[in-house]
Amino acid sequence: MAARAQPVPEAGRPWPLGATATAGGVNFALYSGVAEAVELCLFDAHGEHETARWRLAGPGDGIWHGFVPKLGIGARYGYRVYGPYRPDAGLRCNAHKLLLDPYARAFDRPLILRDEHCGYIAESGDDRSFDLRDSAPWLPKCIVTDPAEDAAGCTARPHTAWADTLLYETHVRGFTIRHPGIPEAARGRFEGMAQPAVVDWLKALGVSAVELLPVHAFTHERALLRRNLRNYWGYNSFGFFAPHADYGTAASLRALVRRLHEAGIEAILDVVYNHTAESDECGPTICWRGLDNAAYYRLHAGQPRLYVNHTGCGNTLDASSPPVIRLIADSLRHWATSYGVDGFRFDLATVLGRETRPGGDEFAPGAGLLDVLAQDPLLSRLKHIAEPWDIGPGGYRLGGFPPGWHEWNDRCRDTLRRFWRADAGVLPELAARLHGSAEAFGRRGPQAGINFVTSHDGFTLADLTCYRERHNHANGEDNRDGHGDNHSDNHGVEGDTADGALLAARRRTRLNLLASLLLAQGVPMLLAGDEFGQSQAGNNNGYCQDNALCWLDWSRLETEAGFTAAVRRLTALRREFAVLRSRCWLHGVHGEDARPAPDELRWLGPHGGDMSIPAWEDPHGRCLGLWLHGTDGRELIVLLNAGPAMDFRLPANAGDGWQVAFDSSAFEAAPGPAAVVHALPARSLRVLSRVPAGTAPASSDSPPVPGRARKPG
Repeated sequence: MAARAQPVPEAGRPWPLGATATAGGVNFALYSGVAEAVELCLFDAHGEHETARWRLAGPGDGIWHGFVPKLGIGARYGYRVYGPYRPDAGLRCNAHKLLLDPYARAFDRPLILRDEHCGYIAESGDDRSFDLRDSAPWLPKCIVTDPAEDAAGCTARPHTAWADTLLYETHVRGFTIRHPGIPEAARGRFEGMAQPAVVDWLKALGVSAVELLPVHAFTHERALLRRNLRNYWGYNSFGFFAPHADYGTAASLRALVRRLHEAGIEAILDVVYNHTAESDECGPTICWRGLDNAAYYRLHAGQPRLYVNHTGCGNTLDASSPPVIRLIADSLRHWATSYGVDGFRFDLATVLGRETRPGGDEFAPGAGLLDVLAQDPLLSRLKHIAEPWDIGPGGYRLGGFPPGWHEWNDRCRDTLRRFWRADAGVLPELAARLHGSAEAFGRRGPQAGINFVTSHDGFTLADLTCYRERHNHANGEDNRDGHGDNHSDNHGVEGDTADGALLAARRRTRLNLLASLLLAQGVPMLLAGDEFGQSQAGNNNGYCQDNALCWLDWSRLETEAGFTAAVRRLTALRREFAVLRSRCWLHGVHGEDARPAPDELRWLGPHGGDMSIPAWEDPHGRCLGLWLHGTDGRELIVLLNAGPAMDFRLPANAGDGWQVAFDSSAFEAAPGPAAVVHALPARSLRVLSRVPAGTAPASSDSPPVPGRARKPG
């Protein structure tokens, strides 16, 4: 194959990496520290027939480069890398395999994995063998894009303070594909998320930032395809610079971000830099493996044929390797500048801080990549959210990320679930979560924690109250996948029921969980659909269910309108009372005559006084009160009762003027005066508020209900 290639017409430049169109042609630059030669392959407009092959100049510091005059925007291309193929030494170059540009901005078709993509003879099962088949007919071709489009993407960002942030995790396809207010052609796509019906819904709910599940180009694992399933969540990237084609074009994603910004809503992308779609040693060779396997991946020390698997997905990108650090930082800058996104949620973020040490690869808060992001003049100003764990040794790192990072707080998730399930001895943990998890976030403050009770990974809120066991049989893994311990409670019946009392109890528990979340210190995150009872029929691992099981069922709004209005009332309370959004730790006060001063709190027992040490230590304790006083003079008392019905007496010095602002046992009731003694129903939550004279209470207007698509104009 090498004989067919001609030297590139001009050497061009080794920067920037990727394909860069200019007025006179296109510059190409690619990293491979082990290549002996690199060929640029050009294809026709359909990406089917090779039209030219050029041998790039280099290497210079591992960069191969060349300039092709008169080549324009829209050109299709790929690479072939000639180099050592010694799997036992961790080297897997195979020039018979066309390779994607890791910096490609677009691809001409989806990637459907086949045996021909493997660098070894897949049918043999021996990853040390060498496959001679050309993979080009089955590989997407990279597309040269217009650099002017990159400059058109960034819009004025809302720059919402963390104190005012309410995150809403959702999925482009799942949120829009069944939405009655979206034109049919736009459903399942970026255009659908940008529709007025969606933006109006987000604003009515009080959402300040939408966190989109992965929109990078991704593919479906062959094991799923064999079971007639698809990768729904999108955690299987093959392109870190290109949007997923099934969701729409780069232009439509830019338009979505602009529309969100116009509404004052930030766009956060869930990004996957911990592994790639190339899987383990038996996976395909589509990009990084064929470029420079050992530079991009973590390989087993002493057995480099095998991949370190801290991700559960077959491989682990080596985020301590300079080429990978550069790749990730360049990718993040691309999404921030070309699309204008406001931040990122990093999947399995512990991987990004792992560095090779004498004892192995360990997480370090001062890891190279984390330092790069901290000092970058653009990226350091954006929102960075860590999923602070991976499955490798020492992988659970909650509270371990450096300043500037905010972390998913699974302790909040588990504690709130356990408390409202009425587990024994949870009161001290509950107080710690309501206070913001100081033991984890220390000097970084309560807003370093992203509080949640549900996410895409696990039960929905409705299923959390309907199922005690997971029901994942549809995934084809004999119900072994997904979390086995969910701290869930079916209220006595597994699954659906027509029992009105049971349905009411489940609905009350859902509100208890969301209210506890929204009234806790820290930054709250809601899972899309929880505001109207979305169910996945007990499946707590819907990663492969790209169907009605996981798509949001907007028809539920008919029966859940009151519940949705209650959720909106809770988000309005959070906006109105700044003491719920403190940037600093609130100080506690104690004593019969103590009243919280501004930015202070007091823990209350049900008998009109403080929580005593025996009350904190009582394993049968199920009731707790919290009195909060803000610097603006607004006050709240939150009463939480996970046990049987009981009376809760306010402290003698609480004074008057209190209103019942929210009651999970009567969530449709209008606010009214509060009594001195509160008869709390079993498993209920009540919020009392007091505001300075002349201050209006939080709005309780109902949110709009999706209907028909709006007409243009």
